[in-house]
Amino acid sequence: MIKVAHRGNIAGRSPHLENNPPYLNSAVEKGYYCEVDVWFCSGVFFLGHDDPTYQVDEEYLENEKFICHSKNIEALHMMLKNSNIHCFWHYRDYCTLTSKNW
Repeated sequence: MIKVAHRGNIAGRSPHLENNPPYLNSAVEKGYYCEVDVWFCSGVFFLGHDDPTYQVDEEYLENEKFICHSKNIEALHMMLKNSNIHCFWHYRDYCTLTSKNW
């Protein structure tokens, strides 16, 4: 069994902290996987649920504990080029399959 921190949350929702890199890092340090919302805009990766908020390097997304949720199709295309990034896309689906077949 794995524990997944949705957007880094491990003890209820904290919208003002969600997808913030230090918040995600803290959840990983406590043994959680993290579902992370990822955007790709103007050649740059960002984290954020409703909008691209926190700029990150591609290498940051390679964290083996991250499950990256593509928030725009450009993010999916870019992340699929890097086999070290675990990612997925969904839109109004009942289920989805990740790039690692989870």
